[in-house]
Amino acid sequence: MNCSHPNPDGDLLVRMRAGDEEAFLVLYRRLQGPVYRFALHMSGNQALAEDVVQETFMTLIQQSERFDPRRGEVSAFVFGIARNHLMRRFERDRRMVPFPEADTEADANGKHGNSDTRNNSVVLRFSAPVDLARNETIEQVRDAVLDLSEHYREVVVLCDLQEISYEDAAGILQCPVGTVRSRLHRARALLAIKLRAFRQIESVSAVARVGARR
Repeated sequence: MNCSHPNPDGDLLVRMRAGDEEAFLVLYRRLQGPVYRFALHMSGNQALAEDVVQETFMTLIQQSERFDPRRGEVSAFVFGIARNHLMRRFERDRRMVPFPEADTEADANGKHGNSDTRNNSVVLRFSAPVDLARNETIEQVRDAVLDLSEHYREVVVLCDLQEISYEDAAGILQCPVGTVRSRLHRARALLAIKLRAFRQIESVSAVARVGARR
């Protein structure tokens, strides 16, 4: 994820630990957008996403020594911090985002400032394997993603919206790569079902509107 940057994230983190404020600012500018979008797609709440960005980078400053390059990239480490803050916020207020009980897991393998908004809706750009936004409205896709239970939602946000590799996603979620793959497969199937339901509801509403005008 960092090979295109002249200053790798790991080098910036080392300099940051030594008190280099410019290194921290470069790292912040590089990662705060993806962290904000991750939190926004997960929660649908802009204020919460902004809070998560601040909390994430405060934690990074305080606990940068916990980063282990053998376990993944700095970006994955930062996403892991953001996820932990999100989970704590969700626990404090479960009413903020619905977590349907019906979405049970059948698992056999046991990018803030740059975010796009349009009419207060999150613009979702899926990667090629699940380009659902092409034929659905932004609001429908956003609502369908938010309606997923959190362990399905986070793999969709990480792998399809943030285009993070399965390996890095597994590091962030602290689970095997096979679990990421199986959850993502199930999440995409659930999204397709939810979007079909949205279309059916819209079709019924359209018919009702035509009948009312006659």
